[in-house]
Amino acid sequence: MAVSKPRNLQIVMFPFMGQGHIIPFVALALRLEKMMKNSVDTHHLKPTISLVNTPLNIPKLRSNLPPESSIRLIELPFNSSDHGLPHDAENFDALSYSLVISLLEASRSLREPFRDLLKKILKEGDDGESSVMVIADFFLGWIGKVCQEVGVSSVIFSASGPFGLGCYRSVWLNLPQKETEHDRFLLHDFQEAGEIEKTQLNPFMLEADGNDDWSVFMKKNIPGWSDFDGFLFNTVAEIDQMGLSYFSRITSVPVWPVGPVLFSPDKKPAGSRSTEEAVSAWLDSKPDHSVVYVCFGSMNSISQTNMLELAMALESSEKNFIWVVRPPIGAEANREFDMKEYLPGGFEERIKRSERGLIVTKWAPQVVILSHKATSVFFSHCGWNSILESISQGVPILGWPMAGEQFFNSILMEKHIGVSIEVARGKKCDIKCDEIVSKIKLVMEESEVGIEIRKKAKEVKELVRIATEDGAKGSSLVGLEEFLGQAMVKKEKN
Repeated sequence: MAVSKPRNLQIVMFPFMGQGHIIPFVALALRLEKMMKNSVDTHHLKPTISLVNTPLNIPKLRSNLPPESSIRLIELPFNSSDHGLPHDAENFDALSYSLVISLLEASRSLREPFRDLLKKILKEGDDGESSVMVIADFFLGWIGKVCQEVGVSSVIFSASGPFGLGCYRSVWLNLPQKETEHDRFLLHDFQEAGEIEKTQLNPFMLEADGNDDWSVFMKKNIPGWSDFDGFLFNTVAEIDQMGLSYFSRITSVPVWPVGPVLFSPDKKPAGSRSTEEAVSAWLDSKPDHSVVYVCFGSMNSISQTNMLELAMALESSEKNFIWVVRPPIGAEANREFDMKEYLPGGFEERIKRSERGLIVTKWAPQVVILSHKATSVFFSHCGWNSILESISQGVPILGWPMAGEQFFNSILMEKHIGVSIEVARGKKCDIKCDEIVSKIKLVMEESEVGIEIRKKAKEVKELVRIATEDGAKGSSLVGLEEFLGQAMVKKEKN
């Protein structure tokens, strides 16, 4: 395949339809926009970045872009009702977990509209001096083949880490796990990841038999990854070399670490300024390294029983805490959430009186909390974005993975990196107050384990800093520069 150096570079980015996918893509787009503005002078480029999605997700994308951004937004036709989905359901966030697979399958209907879009972009730039690079979500595995057919380069950008995604891939391609005789097993093609326990598989993985809806989708989607020209990972080479090496081995294409790619919105939810000010003032009143921050992400809920146990544990620990409270599993979706129904009697009054606890509902200024010197540990669901925000600030993690690849992220943080201790596993597990208290104290107090975890968290923070430092040519900056170098090579059909 012939190549040439173009003057015009078009980057077309297509995240899957869910905030957990859209936000990292926006963050990467803004970082690329900043880098490419510098390249205009050095390489005489005329760069263009476009974000592609379905009609109802375009406003979400627009709301996250600063007014001065030149990033284009391109809409592809999509009607959720045509695919057995509720009206206007174009995003993970609008669906129950059982309907997510329907949206994944429906996304394959975007193949022809996306092909037409690429042809239009190629025709517009048909001057012999233009190059097109597509950056796609790993749930959109069909995009690689489309790009091959029209003659443009493509890479996958994974908002998940390579270790977690590697485990995820290996499990789905080596079913069925439910027939495994033992509670622990090694992954068929990723044995260096260590033993996986059955309880670390989400319910769809554990029950998959190869013919269920999830298996059918994954058997179509994952093989499509081999049609791409490379992988971008939201990680740092120094903390996840095992996962990066796995993808290098199984794909034989470039694998670039470019993280942490973190998003700092210019526009925040209504009322967030007062929340941020209140949280900051409360943290300012606390001693250094004295606060437990508890947040399980916007999409996760725990059982009512576990919510009670967690509340009792936070109170019994006698540690300061910030808790982002969500409705428990089973709470009525359309009913206004009254947390007093689910917390121990008098809980709010006691923590307010003692000034040891702060309850936050809806939105919390997570980066502000994690970067504050009063914060000691993050009690987290182990979503990858939350992990990156935590380790970037040197904050150790208490893990409670609940869905997706979060279980594998927890393994990486605890077993391979050493900055985390898992407290519980799964949304419906049974956890007792005393177990939570003991883990909180283990990490926060002067135990041998706690001292080592806090020390390791500081070391990882420094590794992340170096990887993204301009003057030091850190591994993540080098990865992004190498990717842009490949993007600027025009791909032509033989």
